[in-house]
Amino acid sequence: MRVVDTHLHMWDPWELEYTWLTGAMHARFADEEVFAAQLQGVEEEVSIFVQAGTTERAYLDEVAWVEEIADAAGVVAIVAGASLDRWGETAAHLESLAAHERVVGVRHLLQSEPDGFARRGAFIDGARQVAERGWTFDACVRDRQLSDVTALADAVPELRIVLDHLGKPAIGTAGAPQRPSAEWMRDLHGVAAQPLAHCKLSGLPGETAGVWTDAQVIPFLDVALEAFGPERLMWGSDWPVSSIDTAAPADRGYVGDARQRWLQAVADWADARGLDADALFWSNALAFYGIR
Repeated sequence: MRVVDTHLHMWDPWELEYTWLTGAMHARFADEEVFAAQLQGVEEEVSIFVQAGTTERAYLDEVAWVEEIADAAGVVAIVAGASLDRWGETAAHLESLAAHERVVGVRHLLQSEPDGFARRGAFIDGARQVAERGWTFDACVRDRQLSDVTALADAVPELRIVLDHLGKPAIGTAGAPQRPSAEWMRDLHGVAAQPLAHCKLSGLPGETAGVWTDAQVIPFLDVALEAFGPERLMWGSDWPVSSIDTAAPADRGYVGDARQRWLQAVADWADARGLDADALFWSNALAFYGIR
């Protein structure tokens, strides 16, 4: 099996500035750590780096830092940080990003913005600029913001959008799992009705504080499959965020085999559903991000 990890983060708080790293997250997760967490039992593995929440003034520095270690980390493409609501400043920033050949898309972290933010004129203008460059947009939202993603797709129908982490539904805990809510299922189908919208099977372990069961996540994977179909799904590890047990002490919070476990859970689910593993774990991602 070949694998494109469509959602890999890296960071180093001694190299770049972050304001959100606490506990076990406040550590270096870069090329050496990726190598230690490499997937087992796969023929080939490459990754797409997704911006990791540096401060805005460090967005370009983050891209440059990732480029320095990209080959060692197996990173073939970068989804860079960008603020899309700044009109001319957005245009200048995107022009600067264009100088970096590994950049294939951008992410403006919508989960940190007020509901409705993606419907604003300035943001839509920035999204159009992204689409004009042929780049993608990673939409990371809370479940209540899924309708904003649908509205953005309506406003910029030529923009290729991929929904991170299935829209972060509430899935409960291993001891008290939750079923997919009617509201999340409705809104996920709304996003999926947009023909260029895709979805990452990623991030669900991170929504459980790092402790989960296969049975807990399978109903959510099934809804995503029903909504998007197998040709618009792709796998992502959300490493190292989804490899942190946030209930554990900081010195024991990182779970070294968590990335492998998520791969196996999704692979077992896909096999049980008769899905094409090469499409789900490889070719869908390459086609969406335009990687040759």
